[in-house]
Amino acid sequence: MIAVDTNVLVRLLVNDDAAQSSVARSLFDDAASQGRSIWVGDTVLVELAWTLSRAYGRSRLDVAKALHALSGHATVVLESEAAVRAATEDFERGPADLADCLLCAKAAAAGCEYVATFDRGMKTLPAAKLLG
Repeated sequence: MIAVDTNVLVRLLVNDDAAQSSVARSLFDDAASQGRSIWVGDTVLVELAWTLSRAYGRSRLDVAKALHALSGHATVVLESEAAVRAATEDFERGPADLADCLLCAKAAAAGCEYVATFDRGMKTLPAAKLLG
């Protein structure tokens, strides 16, 4: 199994640097042809969502599509697959960012009653409870 950093996924999805994008595609293609997996950590996905939306101006829907594509890719192994799927669905509905969605999904999976927060952007997340 191979782990990837955020910049590899950005190159793969955005294709803004031809040489690096080609190397990223080859990494995934080679892994698939060799029956190897590519591991993607939760922090990498959070950074990816932030980078796609902030640095590349991608819409929430486009970011969610990219996350769905990664989670459905046969070669990709996610650190927290069930939590990432739940977080992506919450993220798609908005307005919370992916980090908050993932926090709530993982907290719920851990058996937490709720996530205490002052962040009004999290008000739509079922596991979040606004304080104050």
